[in-house]
Amino acid sequence: MPIGERTLIMGILNVTPDSFSDGGRFVTVDTALAQADQMIAEGADIIDVGGESTRPGGEPISSEDEIQRVIPVIEGLARRTDTPISVDTTKSEVARAALDAGAAIVNDISALRFDFYVADAVARAGAGLVLMHSRGTSATRHRLPPVADIMHEVTHSLRASINMAERRGVKRESIVIDPGIGFGKSQDQNLELIAKLDQLIAAFPDYPLLIGTSRKSFIGRILIDESGTPAPAKDRLYGSLATMTAAILHGAHIVRVHDVKETVETIRVAQAIRENPRPI
Repeated sequence: MPIGERTLIMGILNVTPDSFSDGGRFVTVDTALAQADQMIAEGADIIDVGGESTRPGGEPISSEDEIQRVIPVIEGLARRTDTPISVDTTKSEVARAALDAGAAIVNDISALRFDFYVADAVARAGAGLVLMHSRGTSATRHRLPPVADIMHEVTHSLRASINMAERRGVKRESIVIDPGIGFGKSQDQNLELIAKLDQLIAAFPDYPLLIGTSRKSFIGRILIDESGTPAPAKDRLYGSLATMTAAILHGAHIVRVHDVKETVETIRVAQAIRENPRPI
């Protein structure tokens, strides 16, 4: 996964009944493929297929259930598009099945903490691997007390995951890192990571950085209404685009999003600003 000049777009395709933003919308193969077709037409560079929700309170599912959800969609996509397909999973059994079905990337939100055999599946297939920082498990991460220094925590943890992946045969050029916005971080720490993204990129110069802020709850907590109620997921588009603009200006290589068309336009403007030569 070479670091290119243009920020790439990873389109989110949740084939789950319970994802926080779009759960239940794309649970059939036909609706999932139609959504993928639309995202590709709008400019998505990668389609990320997820079969298990990572929302607060989400129920874990078995590898068998996850495979039944994602494999028909991945097979259908692989037959109709050359756009790279990613599978959003922490399970090596799902990763192997998805790579055999036509996926080219594994997006692991645990960065190999839950199942290091994910790295073996990626290495065997010569595939890409996204290592995302997170803390705790699906049941505990949203209740953990914040660490004292989030930049140190993310940097240290990602280095350990990168070392694990490379020891198990994943090529350095196949690895992408993700700071994991919302996964075991406080509100202030989510904002700090976005504001200091350039520092994180400088700490990992050999690895493209992916960031996913789309419709996340920290945005809803900023966009509270008069009664103090956070904005629901459906009303977080403009807040999401603001975070993506900040991330792009700080050097993000890939953004993971629900709203592809709007993100394409955001990237065009943000990159024009970033590439504008400074006055002498």
